[in-house]
Amino acid sequence: MEERPFISVICPVYNEEAFVGNFIQSILGQDYPRDREEVFLVDGRSTDRTREIIQSYVKEYPFLRLLDNPEKTVPYALNKGIRQSKGDIIIRLDAHCRYPSDYFPVLVKYQQSLDAENVGAVWNTLPAKDTALCHAIAIASSHPFGVGNSLSKTGVSQLMEVDTVPFGCFPRRVFDKLGLFDEELVRNQDDEFNGRITQSGGKIYLVPDLVIDYYARRDLRRMFKMYYQYGLFKPLVNTKLKKPTSLRQFVPGLFVAGLLLGALVSVFFPVLWWIYGIVVTLYLLSGLTIGIRQAVKRKKAGIALWMPVVFFVVHLAYGLGYWAGIWKVLARRPFVVDVSR
Repeated sequence: MEERPFISVICPVYNEEAFVGNFIQSILGQDYPRDREEVFLVDGRSTDRTREIIQSYVKEYPFLRLLDNPEKTVPYALNKGIRQSKGDIIIRLDAHCRYPSDYFPVLVKYQQSLDAENVGAVWNTLPAKDTALCHAIAIASSHPFGVGNSLSKTGVSQLMEVDTVPFGCFPRRVFDKLGLFDEELVRNQDDEFNGRITQSGGKIYLVPDLVIDYYARRDLRRMFKMYYQYGLFKPLVNTKLKKPTSLRQFVPGLFVAGLLLGALVSVFFPVLWWIYGIVVTLYLLSGLTIGIRQAVKRKKAGIALWMPVVFFVVHLAYGLGYWAGIWKVLARRPFVVDVSR
């Protein structure tokens, strides 16, 4: 039987004590030879029990390694792991997830059979807690009304070539050819790197029958912060790639502009208040309708009330971040954000 390729698995972590234990358990349960893998958990100097939990596993399993990331951000963590890795294949993970036992072998199989520059799996977005709000956040993070045609989040039925995938499985040659992750991009570094792949003629594939359980943010504050930062860094990514990575990224920005301009114009032309009010009402009713369906499906009545609020927060946060990002690019301002969850 042909020997499997050696893989290097890299996971940035920061204050993940609630998730890192289950994450490591899903790594230990992988159906892949441990003598053909190394796993780097790159910690941004967590202030909770994350390092303590990781160290308890590192002592028992030599293929697990804990690296220090004083810069704290994800691209620094990824690059630190890549530089220390020796694998023929690099797999990037996130500690907010739980992975099926065949995750490594299936990714490796598809990467090699397709000779792809990147392959990834579909997200199954789960609530962080069993509350109506957390269910609504998870739904908004994977529903077309919330995230558009982001196929890795909404799901696909067949193997597809796409513009980006969550995390990813890369042959080492990709980094030798294109360089490492852009360390200026606290968020969206995956999108920018995948953009470089497609611009160089490389192929990215989404595997439909390989599913990651991803835990969404547990409250509106954390969700707003995350989506704001996603929007904030998109214009910088577009500037670096010299083109937009997708059309769906413009929708939240147009949504925010429409809200503000519509209200402003209606002040001077009162008749437009009716049109403005109808559009806003239809938007909220769309969220409510989705919420009612999900409340019935999940048997949680509170989802119906939270759903319009959560959709609005997602779109508002991303849209505001996007306009802030445009201003920073045009004004040549530094992109400095708080990276703590």
